[in-house]
Amino acid sequence: MSGERWASFDCYGTLIDWETGIRSVLGRLWPTLDPEALMVSYQEIEPTIQAGRSIPYREVMARSLAAIAERHGASLRPADEGALAESLPSWPVFPEVPGALSRLKEAGWSLAILSNTDPDLLAASIEAIGVRPDLTITAAEAGSYKPAHGHWKRFFERTGADRARYVHVAASLFHDIAPAAELGFSAVWINRKAEHSDLPRAAELPDLSELPATLDAVIPRG
Repeated sequence: MSGERWASFDCYGTLIDWETGIRSVLGRLWPTLDPEALMVSYQEIEPTIQAGRSIPYREVMARSLAAIAERHGASLRPADEGALAESLPSWPVFPEVPGALSRLKEAGWSLAILSNTDPDLLAASIEAIGVRPDLTITAAEAGSYKPAHGHWKRFFERTGADRARYVHVAASLFHDIAPAAELGFSAVWINRKAEHSDLPRAAELPDLSELPATLDAVIPRG
């Protein structure tokens, strides 16, 4: 459609509070260990397991837990290997997200979610958000995990979107903002942690509260 505007989103960290969800599981599994050290380990280990692979995200999370247990000299019962995947549907939605996405849809934006997860797990998170996107692309469908470019390749194959009227919205510099810069797309960085970066972006926000007005400024209505 001429003039159609597309906004795509990362899900976990941008729309869903994945750190709270993961910290809860790690704390339950290993209550005597330093929770911050466990979280740092997860953030370091998960990308190495994802790199160059297209295994299901459930397996990524299970392997990550096993690697954390090994790193910290902790035990992991076989029954707990799937703890992260089992908990994912209950991970909390950032409070401003449903309203912001609803306002974008009302303003005529087409919305997509490009996520490093499995289709059924993403579906559960979308149910929690309560606003249905026009398109979803998971790692299973892309054949790779971000920061690889497979999600965006599949997005443009499926939508035929005008790259000049497309913007990607995400919190992760590594998984999203850096590849957007590599591919030459507009990006809005949701900088929830007040971090610093020299990566190019069209805008930077602390959360999604002002995103509708920001996107209208980045890509005006046709």
